Amino acid sequence: MTENATEHAAGRPAEHPKAPGPLVASAHERGITTLTLDSPANRNALSARLVGALGDALTACAKDPAVRAVVLTHTGNTFSAGADLKAPANPYTFVALMRQIIELPKPVVARVTGHVRAGGLGLLGACDLAFADRTGSDFAFTEVRIGVAPAVISLPLLPRVEPRAAARYYLTGERFDAAAAAAAGLITEASDDVDAALVPVLDGLRRASPQGLAESKKLLTVEVLKAFDEHAEDLVQRSASLFTTLEAREGIAAFRERRDAAWVR
Repeated sequence: MTENATEHAAGRPAEHPKAPGPLVASAHERGITTLTLDSPANRNALSARLVGALGDALTACAKDPAVRAVVLTHTGNTFSAGADLKAPANPYTFVALMRQIIELPKPVVARVTGHVRAGGLGLLGACDLAFADRTGSDFAFTEVRIGVAPAVISLPLLPRVEPRAAARYYLTGERFDAAAAAAAGLITEASDDVDAALVPVLDGLRRASPQGLAESKKLLTVEVLKAFDEHAEDLVQRSASLFTTLEAREGIAAFRERRDAAWVR
């Protein structure tokens, strides 16, 4: 389910036909590699193939001395709509991807000009910096509306998001705009011109030494990585168990049938 779900039961990724073309495009300019999620047909849903392709691209960036920093962006009107339940990534693989972003010795900067839902917010939370278009971007933790919870994506998010904001958006599933996301600590900045806002940031990253960036990033990610060490296994298992419940089955069915779930009053 690409719009409303992010996490899914543990197990092997589903088999699916190989789609033409790469799901993650890569371009490099003056020390900055831009990785573009390029699966607009399913709103950049977190399929096994997309998660694998992004992991491979990040591994290449880590090894390339020419890469000073990474920009993570998207095609289409959605950064990521969450898990692709037709061809999901193994939840352990998705956890590993979020951790890979956090541990990458180079800053990762999210550039958002569209919708972000559920598991897509996990990618956003793993990035070191995030900039979003003020008018075209919106966000939602929609798991609660289908009977599950934003479990594994909490690993990078809860150490960074303001607690009262997390409580509101986790519990209501409501949409919120880029200004609210910035106030909550979910993103760095909401801007009328994302690319203009990124110019001084990327210039600063180009001027920074590779060692300085890597060591500074280690200081910034201590608490986030501690959450992964202490809670990842429990949250993967909790997510898996939630997806097997009758409420989750009803919620997913209601989403697919474009109707209210049985509990809606």
